Amino acid sequence: MTSQNVGVIGLGAMGVGIAQTLRRNGFKVHVCDVRPGVAEAFAREGGVACANPAALAAACDTLVSVVVNAAQTETVLFGEGGAAAAMRPGSTFIMCSTVDPNWSIALEAKLEATGIHYIDAPISGGAAKAAAGQMTMMTSARPAAYAAAGAVLDGMAGKVYRLGDKAGAGSKVKIINQLLAGVHIAAAAEAMALGLREGVDAAAIYEVITHSAGNSWMFENRMAHVLAGDFTPLSAVDIFVKDLGLVLDTARASKFPLPLAATAHQMFMQASTAGFAKEDDSAVIKIFPGITLPAKKDAP
Repeated sequence: MTSQNVGVIGLGAMGVGIAQTLRRNGFKVHVCDVRPGVAEAFAREGGVACANPAALAAACDTLVSVVVNAAQTETVLFGEGGAAAAMRPGSTFIMCSTVDPNWSIALEAKLEATGIHYIDAPISGGAAKAAAGQMTMMTSARPAAYAAAGAVLDGMAGKVYRLGDKAGAGSKVKIINQLLAGVHIAAAAEAMALGLREGVDAAAIYEVITHSAGNSWMFENRMAHVLAGDFTPLSAVDIFVKDLGLVLDTARASKFPLPLAATAHQMFMQASTAGFAKEDDSAVIKIFPGITLPAKKDAP
């Protein structure tokens, strides 16, 4: 039976929504975050703030890691105050980051050797869907891991896809999703930039495309940021430098060509080196010359 004590490590845009959803669904949620005061702010509404992953692991049988990448996950588990040494045999580590599938496979083996279950569980949907309990999880794990923590997965997401009986498949499907997401954002930016260059009103472009066959979820979502002139990072340019890099690394290993993903990756790299690394990923539109972007709207 799954313990009602669940730990969430990393209260960023997605992590805080996951923690809120689990709390709403009846779990006692323990949290930690490297930023001062973040865990305490969550705990004031209900839950327990922990000083580090080890303290969190001591209190919970299921840990959900929602950090940025593999390096941060390694620190969460094996760094100073890390969770791995404090996790009891039979407990479960749910890894929600976008990572190299081979790294995820190796982590499963490392944790299994100490009796810890592992679920390869990248997530998608954005902050709003995470907070609403409607995000998608692309998971793969041993049957024993699902038996131990399946209720936690169901308690934090709207769609939980079980894609295999060992780690790797979840991360592979997430990488495919990121290929599409990155290419769609880059294509949306290119289309909007062309429209602006040709003198078409940005709001008119947005209105027509979002009601036409050329629309995509990414165009509708990200070009709204461009229209508002607001590049506050919900998902930063450098996220797609990383994620499309993982896409290309995966394909390179089997000599599989990805011409569109490679071009999109170069666009995000250009945006990053031009000074927009920490801006919203829609800021990739700023690489196009000779266009005037909509000004930021004043708050009401």
